[in-house]
Amino acid sequence: QGPCGSCWTFSTTGCLESAIAIASGKLLSLAEQQLVDCAQAFNNHGCSGGLPSQAFEYILYNKGLMAEDAYPYRAEPQGKEEAAPGIQAAFLLQETRESQGQQPATGSCRRRSRYFVIGFQFQEHINPKCEHTPDKVNHAVLAVGYGEENGTPYWIVKNSWGPLWGMDGYFLIERGKNMCGLAACASYPIPQV
Repeated sequence: QGPCGSCWTFSTTGCLESAIAIASGKLLSLAEQQLVDCAQAFNNHGCSGGLPSQAFEYILYNKGLMAEDAYPYRAEPQGKEEAAPGIQAAFLLQETRESQGQQPATGSCRRRSRYFVIGFQFQEHINPKCEHTPDKVNHAVLAVGYGEENGTPYWIVKNSWGPLWGMDGYFLIERGKNMCGLAACASYPIPQV
């Protein structure tokens, strides 16, 4: 992610990449930079933040998203969209938002990939201070799995701050509660494969 406030783009592309891999076995690396440069009409703000749900709306409207190698990430806005028509790598049928309950739907976790927008601030990189209401969330991350330890269920979450942060770039957060607002602000894409 670098110095750009583009966490929303990484959770969007990671979620769509995973959904496509689950549905088709095809492994893609999608263009975060295209979202930074092009999704402003959908209430996203490049390196100043955005929401994956609104990025999915852009991808639907744009009829796809380019591959990373065709539109490389630069960690800063490039001023205008560079996307050329006809070279999109991934496509959406729809985006589905989860309920505002205590926990996102888990009945088909193995078939879905999802992102969460969470509200947290790390103090000395140790303990998260979490906000939990949709109006207070401030960071988008990607759920990549789940488990249980000592009777406590958890999500395995990928952050966009690189492998030197957390547990090689990942962290665990309690599942079954609205920790950091993750149950209030989750969704996943249904890809066109």
